[in-house]
Amino acid sequence: MRLPPQQSRLADGRLHLHDGPIDLIIAAFGEPGAVETAYVAAWRRFANVLDELCAELVLLRSQAEIPGNVRPSGLVARRMTDAVAPLCADRFITPMAAVAGAVADEILYAMTTAAALRRAYVNNGGDIALHLSADESFAIGMVDRPDRPSLIGSATISAHDAVRGVATSGWRGRSFSRGIADAVTVLAGSAAQADAAATLIANAVDLPDHPAIGRTPAISRDPQSDLGERLVTVDVGPLTPSDVDAALTAGLEEAERLRRSGALTAAALRLRGQTLLCGIGGASRIGHPVAGCSGKSVRPVHFALSNGRRDPGVGRLDAMAIHALDGFR
Repeated sequence: MRLPPQQSRLADGRLHLHDGPIDLIIAAFGEPGAVETAYVAAWRRFANVLDELCAELVLLRSQAEIPGNVRPSGLVARRMTDAVAPLCADRFITPMAAVAGAVADEILYAMTTAAALRRAYVNNGGDIALHLSADESFAIGMVDRPDRPSLIGSATISAHDAVRGVATSGWRGRSFSRGIADAVTVLAGSAAQADAAATLIANAVDLPDHPAIGRTPAISRDPQSDLGERLVTVDVGPLTPSDVDAALTAGLEEAERLRRSGALTAAALRLRGQTLLCGIGGASRIGHPVAGCSGKSVRPVHFALSNGRRDPGVGRLDAMAIHALDGFR
């Protein structure tokens, strides 16, 4: 029997919600009364989220379909299936690939329908849903190691951009990965969409049959894993520069495929200190000035989708406060 859902306030006033594997850091900006109303709405909606998901786990752990023959009843579950449905035609993916992002989207929706806010974010262990009113912006920090968070880049997102979700996936996270990416950070229209796309791209950053990569069936680590007998990465040994380039190039091909389909706006693929950028999106150039087009290797990374007021360090501060990136898939 698990503990009931928990809520608390951090020292800086942000809301912390926790229930089983779900750990949210939430911030709202606006009139004080509106902020408090939004936090109350977040807590009320959060209280039932995990139970709703558990009630439909069999369906949510099954291969996604286009269109789905059976549509889940839960609102978060529907967000999950909607996010993965366009991606499953020729890839193995289950709705669980979008669970962290979908939870963040749902809680943010509850907040913004309850109160008028200037800005808000819901960070589900690194998968972040964003709300931005006119002329507002966020700068999201990116990390590549959930076990020792440090800033490797940032993404500036304004109200004029189509991006409202950020997600990161990699083999070091709490969820399994079939690839070897240290981190794949995706910017997309929603957190659920970003979560699903990051999962597929991180899987694609890979070197099949490489002797330095340790793999094991997912169910040997978690009998209830949606990946079943599929091999997941448990160790990455020494890699040559050409190995790193080959793995990142394979991931970039998947990222470009997803970008062309409309599944994401931009992505940063990270392995052994090297980063490739993907995405054009709503700006003529995205990324560090020395890498304005997809496929360039840069360090550090900065997605400048558009100009706007910055709020540095959101992602980094939250990662350090949580101490575990449960959305890092």
